[in-house]
Amino acid sequence: MKNNANKLSVIIPLYNAGHDFKACMESLIAQTWNDLEIIIVNDGSTDGSVEIAQYYVDAYPHVRLLHQANAGASVARNRGLAAATGEYIAFVDADDLVYPDMYATLMKMMLDDNLDVAQCNSDWSYRETGRSWQSIPPERVRSTGVLTGPEWLRMALKSRRWTHVVWMGIYRREVIVKNNITFIPGLHHQDIVWTTEFMFNAERARYTEQSLYKYFLHDNSVSRLKRQGDKNLNYQRHYIKITRLLDKLNREYAGRITIYPEFHDQVIYEALRVCHCVRKEPDAATRKRMIAEIYTSGMYKRMVANVRGVKLAYQVLLWSFRLWHWRDKTQSQRRVARKALNLY
Repeated sequence: MKNNANKLSVIIPLYNAGHDFKACMESLIAQTWNDLEIIIVNDGSTDGSVEIAQYYVDAYPHVRLLHQANAGASVARNRGLAAATGEYIAFVDADDLVYPDMYATLMKMMLDDNLDVAQCNSDWSYRETGRSWQSIPPERVRSTGVLTGPEWLRMALKSRRWTHVVWMGIYRREVIVKNNITFIPGLHHQDIVWTTEFMFNAERARYTEQSLYKYFLHDNSVSRLKRQGDKNLNYQRHYIKITRLLDKLNREYAGRITIYPEFHDQVIYEALRVCHCVRKEPDAATRKRMIAEIYTSGMYKRMVANVRGVKLAYQVLLWSFRLWHWRDKTQSQRRVARKALNLY
């Protein structure tokens, strides 16, 4: 049986990536790390992406194609993890590009220092204009030596420029399997919870400031769609759930690792996303429902309970006042309306 000790399994959820998927696959085929398997998980594509995938399966023996009914990226990634045969795991979005030396660079880091996770910087780009910039400015976070996962996560979160995306690194599969770290089906931005839990379990981590991945921004991405009304409310429910899951991780791991203030801050920052969307929501009825769910879901209590510093204490106090003011204002308007109706 072939020794898979240095094999890297790259998992790609595929859903209607169109012609961009061909460029993504070409960048993977061009990788200078040879001990590679590429697992494409077709998530019910309807636009011809599967035909592109099948071409690479037929042309290259290290490319595999799995199929599932449309169930989302989380289910596709879990399916890919279950099928992977490499001792190391990477993830790629089907419309992005991987620079030729990405996996050779990261695998060298992994093997030289016996790491559980090696992460890199990335370039973010607008496909239409070609304008690109580094995701994490080097002055915010420099390349590191070996750290524990929690130490690296603390440093990354403190920079306020690190993003919870799984494609900026490679991961030891044993850590994933041993701790049953899975992607949550149906949850938008599931990378936030997944990467947090992985780092909580990683004993050895390193980061390089070198950009090795190109992420393309486009208006149809989940995070950039303009929403209001019920669509906005439903979307914010994902962030409300993320605050609960992050808070749960902090409590569950408190006896095993140091829960740094930045881990508490992370819960608050995700909650503040929801608060800002309340302020921007133009529909008064939806705004009222969003405020009600902030309280009934326990998110408000989580914000308060996770305060560890003066800066965020001020932000939480400010938003406490705003939320109570908006809620009381709505209730006052309803009382005035009821009194007016009683006049007739």
